Amino acid sequence: MTETLIKIFQIKELRSKIIFTALMFAVYRLGTHIPVPGIDSISLMNYFNSAGGALFNIYNLFSGGALGRFSIFALGVMPYISASIIMQLMTAVLPSLERLQKEEGEYGRWKISQYTRYLTIAIASAQSFGLSLWLTTIKTETGLSLISINSVSFVVTTTVIVTTGTVFLMWIGEKITEFGIGNGISMIILAGIVAEVIPAIIHTYQLLKVGELSVLTMAVAVMVIVMVVAGIVYIQEAERRIPINYARRNVALMSSASYLPFKLNPSGVIPIIFAVAILMFPATIAQFFAQSSKVAQVIVDALSPHSYIYFGLYVALIVFFSYFYTAILINPVDIADNLRRSGAFIPGVRAGSHTVEYINFVLTRLILAGSVFLASIAILPMLLIKWLNVPFYFGGTSALIVVVVALDTIHQIEAYLSMKKYEGFLRRDRDV
Repeated sequence: MTETLIKIFQIKELRSKIIFTALMFAVYRLGTHIPVPGIDSISLMNYFNSAGGALFNIYNLFSGGALGRFSIFALGVMPYISASIIMQLMTAVLPSLERLQKEEGEYGRWKISQYTRYLTIAIASAQSFGLSLWLTTIKTETGLSLISINSVSFVVTTTVIVTTGTVFLMWIGEKITEFGIGNGISMIILAGIVAEVIPAIIHTYQLLKVGELSVLTMAVAVMVIVMVVAGIVYIQEAERRIPINYARRNVALMSSASYLPFKLNPSGVIPIIFAVAILMFPATIAQFFAQSSKVAQVIVDALSPHSYIYFGLYVALIVFFSYFYTAILINPVDIADNLRRSGAFIPGVRAGSHTVEYINFVLTRLILAGSVFLASIAILPMLLIKWLNVPFYFGGTSALIVVVVALDTIHQIEAYLSMKKYEGFLRRDRDV
């Protein structure tokens, strides 16, 4: 382990990427502790703890505690994720956007990224406006307002500051992707979850110490989390290998064997993030009107992370986005085309449309198994936490994100290490 770490920091490019990512994390964590002007952060946290419920705890976990302190990064990267979902759905539906993405090359992808950024600003503006307007109506237990300045000024100022904070986080995520390690947006979510896990562990230990939580209950919860992490690693590393042959003519007809690898979960952590973002969006909007509207309260209760309706929708969305995002990542027609051009074939399957049908058949079964397994791991800890009443929100969703993003990052680092060895081999050849 120590030798591997030494090798990592010996590679200048990899070392620079890791340092850059760490610096961006530091900026992000600093921003989560800078509160929006004009609000009593302590009273707000007390209110959220007493009345926020499970929805607040989940959202606060994803924002790295920024929502509870109502900092400049209160919305986190959720508006960007929501915008990405909308744009990808629109790309699949609107032919003009589909052509822009597939036929315009780099320019088309840049244009769609621009549309996603504009949509992020619109969503963040709407959410920050609604959130700030809702905060002006909240009173503390003593009947005092949480806001210390004029309500209109607070709403305008907060909307601008929180929206700007979201845009800045989006920029940080893009820079991490470009100059750092891993996918920037996923890394920001990872940093937020990990930062909140340590206080959650301390709080759980305190409850265990005073006797509010039994040792048996805590042991069961820890055992489930360990099993979940093991299951996630299995899902991410499992793959189906379809054998392929490359025919070539020398003196006689020969063939060299290889294979097409398909992950059990090709879309990684994206289905979970998308599912959480979609379920949180209507629940958050309804939360603003829950005190004055019975319909809004029904929506909040139905989409609470502890309700069985939430579990059902969560599973359905994970399965849906597993298929949807895999369809974006993997195109069987292109794969079959590339095989034909390179003189390769799948044994027992004809080239062309038959190969496309076979790959589609394999992917359909593979993704179904992977997505159901993924959804089961996601909701199992949440169900046990609901039944055991453990106040520890490092459940299936957050564990999935942390482990999957960590595995992807490790694979990237391993790729850099392998590339370094390959470059060294080339240098020795040139010297000889």
